[in-house]
Amino acid sequence: MDYMKSLKNFAKLGLSADMLKTLQEKGFEEPTPVQEKIIPLILNTDQDLIGQAKTGTGKTAAFGIPIIERITENCGHIQALVLTPTRELAIQVAEEINSFKGKKKLHILPVYGGQSIEQQLKRLKKGVDIVVGTPGRIQDHIKRKTVNFSKISYLVLDEADEMLNMGFLEEVKNIISTTNTGRTTLLFSATMPKEIAAIAKNYMKDHIKVKIEPEENSAPLTDHIYFEVSAGDKFEALCRIIDFENEFYGLVFCRTKVDVNNIASHLKDRGYDAEGLHGDISQSQRLTILNSFKKKRINILVATDVAARGIDIQNLTHVINYAIPQDSDSYVHRIGRTGRAGKEGTAITFITPEEYRKLMYIKKTARTEIRKEKLPEIQQIIAAKRTRIMDELDSIIRSETDDSFLKMAMDLIERHRPEKTLAALLKYTFHDKLDPAGYNEIRDVYPQISGKTRLFVAKGKKDKMSKRSLVDFIIKKTNVDGRKIDDVQVLDSYSFITVPFKEAERILTSFKKADKGKRAMVEVSQKIKSRRR
Repeated sequence: MDYMKSLKNFAKLGLSADMLKTLQEKGFEEPTPVQEKIIPLILNTDQDLIGQAKTGTGKTAAFGIPIIERITENCGHIQALVLTPTRELAIQVAEEINSFKGKKKLHILPVYGGQSIEQQLKRLKKGVDIVVGTPGRIQDHIKRKTVNFSKISYLVLDEADEMLNMGFLEEVKNIISTTNTGRTTLLFSATMPKEIAAIAKNYMKDHIKVKIEPEENSAPLTDHIYFEVSAGDKFEALCRIIDFENEFYGLVFCRTKVDVNNIASHLKDRGYDAEGLHGDISQSQRLTILNSFKKKRINILVATDVAARGIDIQNLTHVINYAIPQDSDSYVHRIGRTGRAGKEGTAITFITPEEYRKLMYIKKTARTEIRKEKLPEIQQIIAAKRTRIMDELDSIIRSETDDSFLKMAMDLIERHRPEKTLAALLKYTFHDKLDPAGYNEIRDVYPQISGKTRLFVAKGKKDKMSKRSLVDFIIKKTNVDGRKIDDVQVLDSYSFITVPFKEAERILTSFKKADKGKRAMVEVSQKIKSRRR
């Protein structure tokens, strides 16, 4: 049982041999701090639990793995309910929990708005063991009496503070009231505002508190960048980034296995050392690919989120979000792979104009500064390649040269001028690498970007703000054109303004610098987030 040895720290947590085998097949190697602390507690007790941990710490596995271990097959009723704030997180959590079940015959169903409720009803009628859903849609099913949570063993409140921020507090309370008192409640939240503390006091039994402190100095080691490109130009943009770097060693994240196959195949066609990794790859292939990547026989690994879970590879220079992550949790999971072992890494996200608002939401909820950059021009890449070639040739010249090559050199110099001989050899060797025709032009998407953003401002009538004085306050702090500030609404304690995307980014950046160390005076308004049910 090789997996017992390779996953010895997971084995210490009390997991079954079947679960350890599943984790090995997924590529897990070491438990994260939150998994190390929480998995044994859920496995060995029925106590309620509060886990306070930042996004991206591996908490889905921390509760998903032991729940899968403890619930039974063919139970005949819903055994666990997981509440999440957004549809994207519901899908992601359901997929990850499903990936832990191995051969266990369990049914996990994501339930969220935007999907046909009739389709959900059909699945529910067939029998479901774990429901992962958003509060609004779960409440819809409760009203229709199409779900019954009176016999659940586990209730999980995931990203509780974000559910509060999105205005789901009453729905959460109503849903909890339909569950049985004998359940085990697991509450996870990055912060503990008074409303969340009240839920713990009113709806949880004597509970264990687990707080995971963020690793010190982890953020400065990763440089966060985004590029605006059209969907059709993303591959060209990827190639430019790889070629511009001295030593690229990174992960490229895609949304689907089809995308992984296409991009990995196109990269190999262009001569890059790349491989793809997704859920349909066999275990033997997976281990071979990961081994090649760790030993740097390949330097580019294209993968889906699920396929990359648990991979622990040090010294990555880049993580590239070819497809924008579904949410901040996914973003933090992905980019956390750079900046390890004390070396700086770069996290790059490609966005289309339509995805700008989603990136701003990720930026806010992940509490991360992501700056816009311009892709390197073709001539800049050619210049970078020339510099690298010169450095490599200098190194070769300084080393011992084979006598047979020296003889060839002397023969050529006798027949031709030395500089023409050298130029011919460079052309013969590096023509393809230095040919600008090897790159396609990338269209400027900036003119295509349109649309506006609603911003929240933490000043109102109590601060003696009127519409005019609020606009003047914004202009003074940011130097934006006052004519771009529209739909100003001043309330007692706070206000709202609407501005174009470009100005919104400038305003948010200006106030972030001014309010360093404090809660930002200006944020993206929760009202622009569609309340996903």
